[in-house]
Amino acid sequence: MKRHLPLAALLILVFTALSYAQPEPTPSPSPKPKKPRVTKTQLQHELTEMETMLWDAWKNKDIKPFETNLAADSVMVGDMGVGGKGSIAQDIKGCDIKSFKLSDWKMTKINTSAALLIYKGWQDGSCGGTTLPANVWASSIWVKRKDVWVAVFHQETPAK
Repeated sequence: MKRHLPLAALLILVFTALSYAQPEPTPSPSPKPKKPRVTKTQLQHELTEMETMLWDAWKNKDIKPFETNLAADSVMVGDMGVGGKGSIAQDIKGCDIKSFKLSDWKMTKINTSAALLIYKGWQDGSCGGTTLPANVWASSIWVKRKDVWVAVFHQETPAK
């Protein structure tokens, strides 16, 4: 037993030295804080506000909201034909919109970064000298690009 005592003491001393020789553990990097999830209701509210803002801009002949909120590759389909972001400035100049009202909003999420917005529009006005249909069903597709929602498609169909 006396022979084992120095060996046990030596082993304890070696293990103690080894435990202090270990490098300090480095803390793992903190994960990026997650953005709060947006509910479907919140997203629909956000997109309906943006859509209404574009109708206001159309009425007021203000091109800036279209420049900001339409994707460069956006497409618009109406009873006057097909257009894109490049033609919107000329298109709204030829319109005289007295008033409008939007209602019956519905939204379908296509995926986490795309949504289809459907609604009914009532309008009093004309474009290019032609009276616009008073009631339309409209749909717009909004896509989240670089963390910003932009409209990539809009169409209107006269409602009966």
